Amino acid sequence: MVSVDLVMPVVDEGLGNTAYVVDLGDGRALTVDPPRDLRAVRAAVQRRGLNVAFAADTHLHADFLSGALQLHADDDAEVLASAAGDRAFAHTALRDGSTVDLGGLTLQVIATPGHTTEHLAYLLRDGARPVGVFTGGSLLVGSAARTDLVAPDRTEELARAQYVSISRLLALPDDTPVWPTHGAGSFCSAPPGADRTTTIGREKATNPLLAGDADQDTFLARLLGGLGSYPAYFDRLAEGNRVGPQVLDGPPVLRPLSIPGMWRHLAAGGTILDVRPVQAFAAGHIPCAVSVPLREQFATWLGWLVDPSAPVVIIRDPDQDTAEIAWQAAKIGFDRLVELDGGMTAWTAHGGRTATVRLVRPDEVDAPVLDVRQDAEYTAGHLAGALHLELGDLPTRAADLPVEPRVVMCGHGERAMTGASLLQRAGHDDIAVLVGGPDDWAAATGRPLETGL
Repeated sequence: MVSVDLVMPVVDEGLGNTAYVVDLGDGRALTVDPPRDLRAVRAAVQRRGLNVAFAADTHLHADFLSGALQLHADDDAEVLASAAGDRAFAHTALRDGSTVDLGGLTLQVIATPGHTTEHLAYLLRDGARPVGVFTGGSLLVGSAARTDLVAPDRTEELARAQYVSISRLLALPDDTPVWPTHGAGSFCSAPPGADRTTTIGREKATNPLLAGDADQDTFLARLLGGLGSYPAYFDRLAEGNRVGPQVLDGPPVLRPLSIPGMWRHLAAGGTILDVRPVQAFAAGHIPCAVSVPLREQFATWLGWLVDPSAPVVIIRDPDQDTAEIAWQAAKIGFDRLVELDGGMTAWTAHGGRTATVRLVRPDEVDAPVLDVRQDAEYTAGHLAGALHLELGDLPTRAADLPVEPRVVMCGHGERAMTGASLLQRAGHDDIAVLVGGPDDWAAATGRPLETGL
């Protein structure tokens, strides 16, 4: 009997996803939904002394580039994927009911369209016994993945397909482990703070989309009623996965660039991306730079706010990890990043002008507030009178805002600093950033938050 301990989750906290490494018991491994950034997957494989024999994708991911093709190139792994995905590279094309012999274990394919049209779930079997099911973006912990990424006019159609797909999965035994790819923190829809894995029985009992023996119309209303915005890069990445990500011949790097070289990049429509912490950016930065502090969510905001077809010049602190910057960018298709050699030290030594952003404590808010959090965050509690504009919308809306003193806020300060940098780039110069969030403001001032829109 196979233990579920042989299934090793590999979590990307920033994107909210989980890949899986399965020890097949004979020195080989199966990976499910591996990302292009394979560092954590390879570490899990190496700890067990395994070789990757199979790389399975549940669907054409919109939020990260798949690492399956890289595993095929590096490890000769067999790529498993949906026949309906029309992938433009060699793979084992699977359909509903297909089985894959893993050498003692078996993968049984269950077609689960909804999140995407070609979506598959993989039931891992030990003989006739279900070991667990990899559900990708169909059944999630306390949710189901969004259905509006393929095309806006197919959202309802795919939501109804998602209901049917989940109904098929719920026919599995109640004690069957459920291993989703999308989880808490994913813009593909998962409730915040949720566990990463679950069981069929637990989802039957607790999933809000299924509560009260929900019929298809009820499920649809609940699912579509919870959809928020999503990063702009989602609209292009599925096609990148269909064509196949470029196979890397080594780790991605940031190529150093001189100041004259940086000017040439800017003349070609490039972006200066400052990845330093909030405090460092506030103290002094290149005036046209966009602030996206390096943290777990770096890739999300890079992909949401920056054009991948134009050059990107990184400004970083000397102690910030270039490999982390390059890998987070590469996993969503940014392969041509360069960095200003010497960073801000080189810029100021060259006589470059700097700009600043004032940081204010919760009890120092002294100007109209712009709240750049997501809609759901704003409605849950915000400062009275605050203007609300999601950060993802700010690049196209900043120039329309009145030029006046303004305090930008989010939940902690990182997104607010990104918003402040976008406002400065659009000509707003009297900008401050709240250090903290709405709860900090309420605690400091003793004033209540408002809810709703």
